[in-house]
Amino acid sequence: MQVSAIIPVSSNIMKHFLIALLFLPLISIAQSASPKHTVSEKVNVFLGSSGDHGQMTPAATYPFSMLSIGPQTYPKLHAGYEYKAKTFLGFTHNRFEGVGCQGSGGNILIKPYLGNNPSASALVKTAESAAPGNYQVSFSNKIKAAFTVVEKQGLEHYDFPAGEKGFYFDLKHTLANQFVSEQHEVGGQSISGYIEAKTTCNVGTYKIYYYITIDKPVKWADSANHKLTATLDASESNAEIRVSFSSVDVAHAKSALDKREFVQMQTASTRGWDEVLNHIYVKGDAEREKLFYSLLYRTMQSPYVISEKDGSYRATDGSLQHSKETMYNGWAIWDNYRTQLPLLAIALPERYKGITASISNLYAFGKKDYATQHEPSNTVRTEHAIVVLLDAYRKGFKVDFKGICDSLIKDVDRLDYSHPEKALESSYDAWALSQILKVLKKDDLSARYLKKAAEYKTYWKKDFEDVTRRDVDQVSARGLYQGTILQYRWFAPFDLKGLIELMGGDAAYIRQLDHFFENDQYNHANEPDIQAPYMYNASSQPFKSQALVHKLAVDTVVQYYFNDNSRGIDPFIDRIYKNKPDAYIRTMDDDAGANSAWFVFAACGFSPACVGSPVYYLNVPLFPTVSFAWPDGKVFHIATKNYSDQHPYISKVMLNGKILDRTWITHEEIMKGGQLVITASEKPSETGVKNTWVSDMRK
Repeated sequence: MQVSAIIPVSSNIMKHFLIALLFLPLISIAQSASPKHTVSEKVNVFLGSSGDHGQMTPAATYPFSMLSIGPQTYPKLHAGYEYKAKTFLGFTHNRFEGVGCQGSGGNILIKPYLGNNPSASALVKTAESAAPGNYQVSFSNKIKAAFTVVEKQGLEHYDFPAGEKGFYFDLKHTLANQFVSEQHEVGGQSISGYIEAKTTCNVGTYKIYYYITIDKPVKWADSANHKLTATLDASESNAEIRVSFSSVDVAHAKSALDKREFVQMQTASTRGWDEVLNHIYVKGDAEREKLFYSLLYRTMQSPYVISEKDGSYRATDGSLQHSKETMYNGWAIWDNYRTQLPLLAIALPERYKGITASISNLYAFGKKDYATQHEPSNTVRTEHAIVVLLDAYRKGFKVDFKGICDSLIKDVDRLDYSHPEKALESSYDAWALSQILKVLKKDDLSARYLKKAAEYKTYWKKDFEDVTRRDVDQVSARGLYQGTILQYRWFAPFDLKGLIELMGGDAAYIRQLDHFFENDQYNHANEPDIQAPYMYNASSQPFKSQALVHKLAVDTVVQYYFNDNSRGIDPFIDRIYKNKPDAYIRTMDDDAGANSAWFVFAACGFSPACVGSPVYYLNVPLFPTVSFAWPDGKVFHIATKNYSDQHPYISKVMLNGKILDRTWITHEEIMKGGQLVITASEKPSETGVKNTWVSDMRK
């Protein structure tokens, strides 16, 4: 079967791709080097923005930007917006997309108004549209607003009808996170200062500096309660506001502003999004392509760039630092360390160098499980950062383990083993530390922490072996965090060999996995068991994972568990991933790209086997053609022969023209570039059964 492909995001990449094709007879060029449409045009930014189905918004933003200009609606969801709401309270300038605790951010609310009383001027939506980096809305009172963002600066354009008008500023506005303090200075047509607010779940505190200018003369009125008005001349029919953020100081925020016109900023924002999205090319069903890029878009919003052009940035202790690498902050590592972060390591390795350095910096300047009191941006949580660093190191990224060794040990020594799931998760970190200490040739210490990690078996036998107890299907039973005993008992990613032995061997392991999935005990609405669908790959029946991943990604599923109950009596019966505002399972947050990245990996045909080990399990991709392209000209192409949605099983695998008798692949094999050809089948096969990859804490 002939498989067609295109990949090109630049002429240089296209050149290397064409050279590679000379040695890949199964592939032909189907389109020219320049895509007819920009990839960003396929993104639906309204996906997951209604109800408790993702907690996302259509806010205008830029890849990994701490600035996000979006609508504040009534009623609102976690990120400040509800797709079905018509009443707008104004527009805010940051938010953490897809997270819980009812959201965080929502700083600097600006409301355009008519008349002389902002509270009496209602904003009722009549139309809206949006695309990556851009958002536009019209109101019944004839006010129109449009926004675009490039890096950490944004441009807001407002059209007004005749009459009195102005802007209302609320500098203490937040979402569910608490306001802490602010200072501002008004001068002519500008306002600048800083805002401090609590991080997600009100644990730590972040501080952002800003500089805002209005392009028309205004009269300021300061109410002295963090709220101001800027009155425009009644004759003005439009006005533009430029806003810039910085984690360093007001001077850096001010210097980032430029004079580009709105259309130029829009173009630059679109170009920025296409640059990152084009690293992965898929070709297949047109509607599924739109879903894919809409979800890929969500994986590239955080962490946030916090460093300036001159290399300056604020560390998590508030100190001013400098780095040659681009530095990031804004973590949801517990949520996305198994999906979104590994995806960025492959798709955007040049950025991931800075992300790795930034996570390492947490240990150098102050790391808390959630957040410190001096965060340079909004953030969520950092558990399992040590696992991410081990994973990055084994994938070829530089990590200064020697410089942070003492902090790594201190962090692991204070881990919590008091609850059943905490014991399993803490054991994972202890294992990661043992592997890092081995790198540092601290063999005795390494052995000590490996022994500590092995204690997960004792905890597992105590709380997870017996599944006949009455509370095993109850969310939060025995102090569990957002999961059940039945879901957490699969969490031993670093030692599936040991877990299989605990369960009684391969046959018993398969039986228990079968029972788990056949009885709909799995919960895709949260992350505790998000790795479980891939766990048949460690058994003699890897084909069951292939079928299961396909079903969860694109087929109808039954889900009994939500984040606000135990085994519900009213199950969710539908596809999990839909390209619509109510996209996900009820109560399923996207969690900073975690759940979007799960789909992206499944769509590409491989997913991390164990974070901390540079290995991926294979499945049949959701497209006939998938390609990764990198700035160095290398291309990794995945072609599926005999492709069909009714063919979820792998019958044959070839890598660079040679048979690959396994259903897993290494990070190095992917990043070298080349061609992976997967032959799909309607029925299960024995492919890879004799050459499985099973994590083993002793190796």
